[in-house]
Amino acid sequence: MKENKQAIVLKTYDLNKEVIPLLNSLPKSYKFSIGDRIQNHLLDLMELLIDAVYLPSREKTPILKKVNLQLEKLRFLFRLLTDFKCISYKKHLYFVEKIDEIGRMTGGWLKSLR
Repeated sequence: MKENKQAIVLKTYDLNKEVIPLLNSLPKSYKFSIGDRIQNHLLDLMELLIDAVYLPSREKTPILKKVNLQLEKLRFLFRLLTDFKCISYKKHLYFVEKIDEIGRMTGGWLKSLR
């Protein structure tokens, strides 16, 4: 069962691997504001999911709710990058789909805890 839950951590890890190099290529005016914010949220997201894998069942729900909140923040931050023309709309859709996939997995995990 733990292996299934670790898959969500690996998806988040892979998203970090893809996004961080992109953030390093942002213009300075966005790299140290929106870019840093996205990077911090992504790393926090990964840490929260690692916590949730290893915590007892009764402590997972609040963590997974925080994960959902982080995902929503990331959606808006990527939208900002798109609106400021730092990334293409195609890239935006790609990253949001990855975020949505993690969100669906989180939702399934939350459902299984009820």
